[in-house]
Amino acid sequence: MFFGETAVNLDAKGRFAIPTRYREAIQSRCGGRMVLTYSAFDSGALWLYPEEEWQRVRDEAMSLSTFNASHRGLQRRLVGSASPVEPDGNWRILLPQALRQVAGLEKHMVLLGMGSRFEIWNEKTLNQKRLEEEQSLGGEASEEMARLVL
Repeated sequence: MFFGETAVNLDAKGRFAIPTRYREAIQSRCGGRMVLTYSAFDSGALWLYPEEEWQRVRDEAMSLSTFNASHRGLQRRLVGSASPVEPDGNWRILLPQALRQVAGLEKHMVLLGMGSRFEIWNEKTLNQKRLEEEQSLGGEASEEMARLVL
């Protein structure tokens, strides 16, 4: 289970280093084999999955009916744009240029551990997203959200 927030930097070649605290778990879980794709919900984020978890998500996405336009869009976003990645000897992951550009990733990024996957965000975009989410809640959480944290 991945969790936590880490500031990471994108180098001139489009790589970032996986934080040390995740390396052992990634190595034991998937031997470093991972899959990078667009977020299904947020245009400014990428999702990074261990290969085994990705296969489950891919299979679920592809089991959706292609007769439904929103399903086809999700399949294109998740599966059609997916890219296998592996860390190099220094645990750096190369983010493909097309994925970087669409997600608006720049030098300062944030890696969020989100359970079975990571989210990769442009730092400014994530801060703006958090502000928008806070404002949309109006300071009030749903009953379900309150039960989770109380």
